[in-house]
Amino acid sequence: MIPLKSENPTKNFPVFTLLFLTLNIIIFIYGINLPINPSVLYENYALIPYELVHHPVKTYPTLYTSMFLHAGIGHLGGNMLYLWIFGNNIEDVLGKFRFILFYFICGTIAALGHIATDMDSQIPMIGASGAISGILGAYLMLFPFARIKTFIFLGIFWTIARIPSIVLLIIWIVLQILNSLATDSGGTAWFAHIGGFISGVLLILPFKHIR
Repeated sequence: MIPLKSENPTKNFPVFTLLFLTLNIIIFIYGINLPINPSVLYENYALIPYELVHHPVKTYPTLYTSMFLHAGIGHLGGNMLYLWIFGNNIEDVLGKFRFILFYFICGTIAALGHIATDMDSQIPMIGASGAISGILGAYLMLFPFARIKTFIFLGIFWTIARIPSIVLLIIWIVLQILNSLATDSGGTAWFAHIGGFISGVLLILPFKHIR
């Protein structure tokens, strides 16, 4: 199931949703065009759980720089698709400043959720999916019955359907939980997705009413 478009209208132009999306794309293009090995970018700016736990003062900026790095075009494309479809409505509700805070707080909690599961891991963690998972959790709380135009692929059969967001997002979080229980994570920080989603669910209503 791949979401294509939200049918939930917005009142205001999503400035920071578009800005985050653009920054992620620019940094990805910059990284793959580095004259030296692109992995240098990840070595310096990715979040490494072991390093953050043992050298927090030196490495805490990677909590935020890692949110703007992606491992490949598929990783980037998937994250930016979800950010664009769901982020604009959350920015519309929260306004610019609260949206920025919400985005980074959810991303931070997501990263800490991943770190808590393996503090000695030296595998770099990158991607905006933790923060975007927070947006998905917020969307579930605020717009559970908003229709999402979704591409559904079942073997050789496919269709496009208008699905309530509560169905799409519950299926999404269940898949994250099931994948987190698998022996082989496939290199994906599933607990970051889960932590981000839960933080979005819990924080969106307080954020909505804070002035």
